[in-house]
Amino acid sequence: MDAKGRLMMSSAFKKQLSSVLQDGFVVKRSVFQSCLELYPMKEWGLMMGKVNKLNRFVKKNNDFIRRFTAGVKIVEVDASGRILIPKDLCQFAGLSKELVLSSAVNIIEIWDKVEYEKVIDEAVVDFADLAEEVMGNTEVDELS
Repeated sequence: MDAKGRLMMSSAFKKQLSSVLQDGFVVKRSVFQSCLELYPMKEWGLMMGKVNKLNRFVKKNNDFIRRFTAGVKIVEVDASGRILIPKDLCQFAGLSKELVLSSAVNIIEIWDKVEYEKVIDEAVVDFADLAEEVMGNTEVDELS
């Protein structure tokens, strides 16, 4: 990331995202980690479709919606292949010069490199148990 908060995408990364670059992205705070989440516009639309089904007259739902959408910003890739990350979101995630972009299925997580490595190192010990709990309890028929 440069001094102005612009994230430079590599040409290989831009090529992988070529089908969604024109539509832009939404960047927001992560719910569970101190990183950012970058949603392609189509994915954001799907997520907002789910959120919009929540009854806003239920306080818990209203609180969730407010927190989930706090700091949401629409961002675009400029002609040089950069995305400007707003300063408040950079501060939230503690982003510095070196970043890690991590695929999280249908979104991209944006991490400060040091924080990412710390979280990954801490998770190594628990990952085998987590993998067994999440993926190991499926019936053979469900996987077919």
